[in-house]
Amino acid sequence: MKNNVLDYIEITCRRVPDKIAFANEGSALTFAEFRDKARRVASFLCSKKVYKSPVLVFMSKTPDFLAAVFGVVYGGNYYVPIDSEMPRQRIDLIIKNTNADYMICDKENIKSAKEFSFDGELVDYDDCSNYNHLDEKLLSIKTRMLDSDPVCIFYTSGSTGIPKGVVVSHRGIIDYIEALCEVIGYNDDCIFANQTPLYWDASMKEIYATLKYGATTWIVPKELFMFPVKLVEYLNKHKINTINWVVSALTMISSFGTFDIVKPEYLRTVTFCGEVFPVKQFNIWKS
Repeated sequence: MKNNVLDYIEITCRRVPDKIAFANEGSALTFAEFRDKARRVASFLCSKKVYKSPVLVFMSKTPDFLAAVFGVVYGGNYYVPIDSEMPRQRIDLIIKNTNADYMICDKENIKSAKEFSFDGELVDYDDCSNYNHLDEKLLSIKTRMLDSDPVCIFYTSGSTGIPKGVVVSHRGIIDYIEALCEVIGYNDDCIFANQTPLYWDASMKEIYATLKYGATTWIVPKELFMFPVKLVEYLNKHKINTINWVVSALTMISSFGTFDIVKPEYLRTVTFCGEVFPVKQFNIWKS
């Protein structure tokens, strides 16, 4: 029985190290590269003696963002994702609520991060992702991990008041992903297209299924969701066969007659959540 989510990475990396794990139009990481970068980030945090602590990650939606958050986990800590899309008030609330001492940023966002009400240390992702490996230290940390240890904190939307931080443990993620994958039938042939922001818990579906099976996830540019034809062409270009999207994204495509122009050629599995799928649009997708 798996005790921590890092087992997914370790097992998959031994099996398919050179397969693409996460990609977007600008970059791609194989499982071996992904593991290497994550462990370098973890080694940097170890050098700072950061352990069992929240670490903020403020980076653009890229494969490197995922390497950073799993670097936090490899270091025995738990990540708290924030994003430039979030209102400033929400970001300040998260910073205050977590009381984190470190924030990992990429160069695109580090200038903005300096304007936050954050008193801790800003860490340049490029620096920590090139840090020398501390293999013995990381092995010791992984050996001591418990399945009840936290992996991350996701914040609710705040629609009922103040956003609340929800702590997610290794066991919570493992049990959820194992059940989800069994029910839906994911496997190593899956090629996912990520739509959900990486600071929402719904993004765990494709991320952890990718790590479990050695599948591949493409991170779709946000702007494509305003252009349905280009979005479906993107799915075809990358041979996407599996999507986990919100209903509003799905209905946006079908309601504009997109399938009269271009159809998804490889798509075989569509899951949706969060709201009711209008029957008319649902039947268009089925057909």
